[in-house]
Amino acid sequence: MNESRETIKVHVNVEITPVSLQAVVENAKMIAGRDQTGVYRVDTADKVSEMITKFLLEKDFESFALDINNFK
Repeated sequence: MNESRETIKVHVNVEITPVSLQAVVENAKMIAGRDQTGVYRVDTADKVSEMITKFLLEKDFESFALDINNFK
């Protein structure tokens, strides 16, 4: 994802809207396309994880987490 930063994988539960989940699933299927048998071969759970990770890196979650005021 971002090669210049060291990251670790953390398994957590996050709340997202159904609209967000639907958009990730639909867009992932559109990008992956169907195989020869007409089946979509995409792991949508992995795609949700990838999208959230990308968002957190781009929106500087690290600075947000370092700010004590965000814990109140």
